Amino acid sequence: MRQVLPDLWETQEDNPFPGLRTHAYLWTGTNNVLFYSVAGEADFDELDRLGGITDQYLSHQDEAGPMLGRIAERFGPRLHVAAAEADVVGRHARIDVPLTERHVDDNGVEIVPTPGHTVGSTCYLVPGADGTRYLFTGDTLYRGASGTWRAGYIEGMSDARVLADSLRLLAKTEPDVVVSSAFAGEAGVHRIDAREWPAHVDQALSGLSAAGQG
Repeated sequence: MRQVLPDLWETQEDNPFPGLRTHAYLWTGTNNVLFYSVAGEADFDELDRLGGITDQYLSHQDEAGPMLGRIAERFGPRLHVAAAEADVVGRHARIDVPLTERHVDDNGVEIVPTPGHTVGSTCYLVPGADGTRYLFTGDTLYRGASGTWRAGYIEGMSDARVLADSLRLLAKTEPDVVVSSAFAGEAGVHRIDAREWPAHVDQALSGLSAAGQG
């Protein structure tokens, strides 16, 4: 694992599909919270050294798989998942906290439902180190290899209109650090100027519209 911010650790890179790169992230803020999931057990000992996992938050159902059960066996975290995708995720592990609406929970995590990439896609805002705000976007929004911000639209799976509405909601969140799940380029963690965030989201919206999808 690699420390990317004072209170944020990145798991080893996974490559679930050609051209797709992912990490999960351990936030050592209020508790030890894992955002997203991993494809293997390579980081389990390091996660133990850092204090284990008290809670795990999935951004959407594509992160569900057999490793959820292994994480549950090893660390016993509370699993937070959108209720809309509970039937899919629940095949792999027990869901402890079904998410249905925007709110701040007892970990200080603000749950922001952002359907569109999938029906239950969810983003998370957390209070990061030094007064900064981290926004975990899952696959709803990411930065491409060229530096262009892109919407996570997949033909046949995503709902472009709903995704566009979710992006407009995210434009109001004012993050200082944006952390996607899947990504292109060198990293999924990007420190930004919060004042420029609406323009970044507009760029993703423009790309969605230009492709005839928004």
